[in-house]
Amino acid sequence: MDPQLVIRAQGGDEVAFALITRAVNARFKQVAYRILRDRHLAEDAMQQALVEIWSKLPTLRDPERFDGWSYRFLVHACYREGKRYRDTYRDLPGERELVHPDGTAGVNDRDQLERGFRQLSIDHRSVVVMHYYLDLTIEDTAAALGISVGTAKSRLNRAMTKLRVALRHDAAARSTADKERVA
Repeated sequence: MDPQLVIRAQGGDEVAFALITRAVNARFKQVAYRILRDRHLAEDAMQQALVEIWSKLPTLRDPERFDGWSYRFLVHACYREGKRYRDTYRDLPGERELVHPDGTAGVNDRDQLERGFRQLSIDHRSVVVMHYYLDLTIEDTAAALGISVGTAKSRLNRAMTKLRVALRHDAAARSTADKERVA
């Protein structure tokens, strides 16, 4: 984010903040969706985060750190939305359109990964999204989430372990179902 634009917004410049909002809009939606797994909840979380960012922007000490600072508000808004609507996760329409060249394997892999990812807690999904989707270092992930580096490493390790177990379990269940159909 352009630090001069952030400084202008810190001073109350609504046009500057509108430009910031436009710049982060798509990225915030994608991050919130990847954490919450629900388009409507993600949009609500993003709006909450932007309102909080606007109100807290004057407290940001280093305008060059806006991105990491703003992600913290987004993740906390996702936590609130996730807690409020714990059991309402749905697929984002259109994601199944991304298929493997053979037309099926990509959909199956994506569905299997989606089922595994949904089994993770919001804390675990958040660290995975920040580290792997946003490609943040573990230090930047920790800063964005407002946790220690050790906690971020631990959550990432647990998340990946749980995801591997869920994927193995899902694959075994599908293999058993396939064998039963053949027999």
